[in-house]
Formats: sequence, structure tokens, C-alpha cells
Amino acid sequence: MATEVTLLLNELGKNKGNREALDELLPIVYDELRRLAGSFLNREHAVSIQTTELVHEAYFKLTNQRSVDWQNRGQFFAIAAQAMRRILIDAARSRRSLKRGVERINIDDVPSISVDVDKHLLDLDAALKELAEFDPDQCRIVELRYFGGLTIEETAEVMKVSPATIKREWSIARAWLFDRVNGS
Repeated sequence: MATEVTLLLNELGKNKGNREALDELLPIVYDELRRLAGSFLNREHAVSIQTTELVHEAYFKLTNQRSVDWQNRGQFFAIAAQAMRRILIDAARSRRSLKRGVERINIDDVPSISVDVDKHLLDLDAALKELAEFDPDQCRIVELRYFGGLTIEETAEVMKVSPATIKREWSIARAWLFDRVNGS
């Protein structure tokens, strides 16, 4: 399956917008994208976006990219994790602006949203931006593991380093983010 995904991505890279390759790709990657989306959403119980909605929005963004030179399955899922992060952060920002009274809406029209989850996502996003400034690799590891739900081994494969390196960098990044987000 990994080879098939890589071949289809290569075809997409050569022939941007190849409808046949897109039609073949979706059924192959759909379950994996749902697993990635579900792994994050399961940790963040109060996020009001549904797994299917997150997968479809991320897939739409991925397949409409014109500047990506698709190379392999690992790269595809790494970019998918980044897209999911952006979608979730944008949704949290949007909900936060609604809460500040930017727009008046009926309370019955608002889905149940946890302020803590939105604040957590936005604080994490700000900390990740700061982390990316001085250690982009650790930021990418966090995106892949936390937002993408990749295992240590899958993350090592995507980043082309050893699992031991990922374990070490993941541990350091988590500790730094914990201190930064919790104000320690």
C-alpha cells in the first residue's frame, strides 16, 4: 500500500490535478487520515469539529496544493498533520472571536465548546511557533506525533532519523512545551 500511495503521489506531482490519481488515492489514504484525525480529536474531547469533517477539509487542502512536489506516503501524512493542525487552530480562533462578541448569535445555535480546549489549542499553537523558531525539527516532531498521531517509528521514517532520536527529541519538546504552556 505504501508503494501504491507513493506512485499515485508521484503521478499527482507530475500531472497536477490528475483526477484519476486523486480518485484512486482517496480510498487508499482515507482510513489512515481518519485514524490521524481521530487520534487528536479523541484527546481533545470538547473540540466541536467531527473526524469526518476534519479529514475531508484536510484532504481538500492537500489535493489542491499546487506547490508541493509529492514524493512519498510519509511526506503526504506529514503535510496532512500540518493541515489538520491549521484547521483546528483556525476553528479555535473562530470560536474565540465569536465568544468575544464579534458577532451576536443565539445561544441555542452554539455547539457545546470548552473554553479550556480552545485556549489549550491556541496556547499550544503559540508555543509551537516559538519552538519552530529555534528548533524546527522538534516542532515537526510534535506536529507529527500530537496532531498527526504518528508513532515513534512512523515519525522517524518521515523525518529520516532513528527512532531513538525521535524519542529523545519528543521528550525534550514535550517538556519544553509543558513548561511554556503552563507558565512554569
